[in-house]
Amino acid sequence: MTMKINSKWTAERVPSQTGRRVLITGANSGIGYEAALELARKGAELVLPARTLEKANGAAKRIVHTVPSARIVPAVLDLASQSSVRQFAGWFSTHYGGPSLDLLINNAGVMAVPTREITEDGFERQFATNFLGPFALTALLYPHLRQQPGTRVVIVSSSVTNWAKLDFANLQSERRYKPMEQAYGQSKLADSLFAVELQRRLSDAGSPVVVTAAHPGYAITNLQTSGPGDGLSVFRVAGAMLKPIASQNAHQGALPTLFAATAPEAEPGGYYGPDGLFELKGFPTTVKIPARAQDPETARRLWGEAERLTGVTFDLSRYVTTMTITQ
Repeated sequence: MTMKINSKWTAERVPSQTGRRVLITGANSGIGYEAALELARKGAELVLPARTLEKANGAAKRIVHTVPSARIVPAVLDLASQSSVRQFAGWFSTHYGGPSLDLLINNAGVMAVPTREITEDGFERQFATNFLGPFALTALLYPHLRQQPGTRVVIVSSSVTNWAKLDFANLQSERRYKPMEQAYGQSKLADSLFAVELQRRLSDAGSPVVVTAAHPGYAITNLQTSGPGDGLSVFRVAGAMLKPIASQNAHQGALPTLFAATAPEAEPGGYYGPDGLFELKGFPTTVKIPARAQDPETARRLWGEAERLTGVTFDLSRYVTTMTITQ
């Protein structure tokens, strides 16, 4: 059942986050930074990892400049590297111990890398950064999520999933590589499948943890300003034409994420995006989950493939996560 949000939801409606520990990836710029800034305003303690400590410290300083009372712990995390994901998870375990995390926002990502790139693990960069890294991170941090009402995992997807396809014979884009509509779209559809399947498994396991997903619409961030790299593709041409009239800034683009992360009205498994034409801009509302993201067989197969590729076994039925390293 689709729930419509009846009024224009803004950051002022974010409830108090005092006493809550929030981890948000990709918060050194764009919608991640804007979301982190608003959560800091509301009293959250932020764990803010970035690919370099310099970037994490820079974002922390900017937030503290605006919110002097902000509590921020910078850290290093490169989601394209499974080694970095494991190192960060180990650091978090050492630094915080047992259940100590109230909100995990998987926001970081890359978009439309012009030519196919391979990570140190042998994965295509967009699929590695946008899906495999967040999958492994969520699995490894799961034991640290407080098993109580109010705890959430938010997965930031994209409206591109409305026409994206998942090709198990080409997950690493070795047979065909189109930066935007194929590689990026596939990685974000994988995120949407992950969100739906994670909520299903949490519910089956009896966990009170809630999963929500969001997309920012056409928000102008460093992802867009670098631009899709596949020449005069329909996406690049359309983007250039739509930008003056159908785009929104990063602050407005962060609202669906903030709604998914904090709004009492947000539902388990809910998906939120802008309420404007074609979900390009506007205020947060419930948006339709693409049919391809709701196929349970595809979701189960993707989950198994993610475990195989990352070497992380994500077992929610026992409220524990174990890690095995594939050789």
